Amino acid sequence: MTRLFDFLFSFLGLICLSPVMLILYIIGLFDTGSPIFAQERVGKNKKPFTLYKFRTMHKNTASVASHLASTSSITKFGSFLRRSKLDELPQLLNVLLGDMSLVGPRPNLFNQEELIKERESRGVYLIRPGITGLAQINEIDMSTPELLAKTDAEMINTLTVKKYFEYIFATVSGKGSGDRVK
Repeated sequence: MTRLFDFLFSFLGLICLSPVMLILYIIGLFDTGSPIFAQERVGKNKKPFTLYKFRTMHKNTASVASHLASTSSITKFGSFLRRSKLDELPQLLNVLLGDMSLVGPRPNLFNQEELIKERESRGVYLIRPGITGLAQINEIDMSTPELLAKTDAEMINTLTVKKYFEYIFATVSGKGSGDRVK
């Protein structure tokens, strides 16, 4: 059922938000010269996929988890994108393609070995990763791998259609702060 919602909402979101995304893309061209950030992430069943976001950091920033990056790597426009969560909009394409869900555990990098171990032991990789979920609205990020994996597993085990919509509405209304950066 959630895949149907994912498909419909991502399709409609891409259509309705395309003017906003175009404006952000153009501003991003002036900000970094390369407004789309693409990175390989761990997907369902630990299969790799390419995640798309609006670039919020300078192009030469090392590819590490956000909590390991320096605030000096974030551009002024990138700071706005992160605060407003608009940097996540290109992930609607990932949802439409079936690599992600609107709700699920945030996809991690393959070099986050401790998190991978914790999530694997709890069955987190049995579902699609998501744009938002229980951990995100409670400001739990990848800097605490065990807590994140436990929270992801709790979300998966208790996810209902009602909670699916609650997580989306909580995120859209501003709950959670996004990925932390030092």
